[in-house]
Amino acid sequence: MRIAIVNDMVITIAALRRVLLQAPHQIVWIAKTGSEAVAQCAKDRPDLILMDLIMPEMDGVETTRQIMQRSPCAILIVTANVQQSSAKVFEAMGHGALDAVNTPILGSQETPEAAQTLLHKIATIEKLIDKSDFAPILSTQMRSTVSLVAIGASTGGPKALATILSRLPVGFAAAIVIVQHVDAQFAVGMIDWLSHQTPLPVKKAVVGDRPQKGTILVACTNDHLCLQANGTLTYTQYPIEYPYRPSIDVFFNSVAQSWTIRGTAILLTGMGRDGAIGLSALRQRGWHTIAQNKESCVVYGMPKAAIELNAAVEVLTPEAIAITLSRSYSRQRFYE
Repeated sequence: MRIAIVNDMVITIAALRRVLLQAPHQIVWIAKTGSEAVAQCAKDRPDLILMDLIMPEMDGVETTRQIMQRSPCAILIVTANVQQSSAKVFEAMGHGALDAVNTPILGSQETPEAAQTLLHKIATIEKLIDKSDFAPILSTQMRSTVSLVAIGASTGGPKALATILSRLPVGFAAAIVIVQHVDAQFAVGMIDWLSHQTPLPVKKAVVGDRPQKGTILVACTNDHLCLQANGTLTYTQYPIEYPYRPSIDVFFNSVAQSWTIRGTAILLTGMGRDGAIGLSALRQRGWHTIAQNKESCVVYGMPKAAIELNAAVEVLTPEAIAITLSRSYSRQRFYE
């Protein structure tokens, strides 16, 4: 991949260079300030930017926002301590960063484990950009008793999710299950962050959970969340080679197979095509399907793919999606 580095620390730049030499990647440019990165990206757009989060003058959040507005490309946040900077990490992801990883140095000592984690993240992003494989799964049906809202999101998803969830009323009369492309180690932080954006309870989706009215469950592992024939949630590693983990398509297709009450499925901003096939399957089964509109997307890939498949009944902004959900589920509605 053609990779750019945005970092103001000489020691970190040197460490990142050494890590990237372990794989067949090309460093196309290095920027030491956010404004320099924005200008460089406009001249020579790389496949991936390794973006520092904490920088003087313009931090990684604002730099990410400007790059995604002017010269959008894949961005991986690389910062000293992701957990301590989780608020800024999710803010950057809201503007379009794909993921975050700790800087592969500890003081002056490089750690092989951190280096391998970074290389693995880069390899995953490379697959995510280039591949759109899908292998559907699941099974027989059992009668559902609750209306369901199924939501899939990727690049820019946290911001869109916060916009939607913040506008839902107390007493919302449907279950909500969310699959957001995010590494398991950041899922708990994202769930906590989302819980402060909405009056509804937001919880990890764990094996054996049943979607419950008025509760938001969020996929929280690097395996794929899916709905079983008995109406409970579980995780599966299959398809193993699928680059999106957790996969929206895997979840949507399992819902199409196993949830008998027709509900609402929403595909938000994101890179690639994950979720488009699953949204189409749900529309074919009579679900009300919604894709986020182009103008409000950080990356229009996933909604665009769904629209091209004629998978979306409506194309809406996050604000309009929230209004639609509130009107549909202000009281319990069953779709027979």
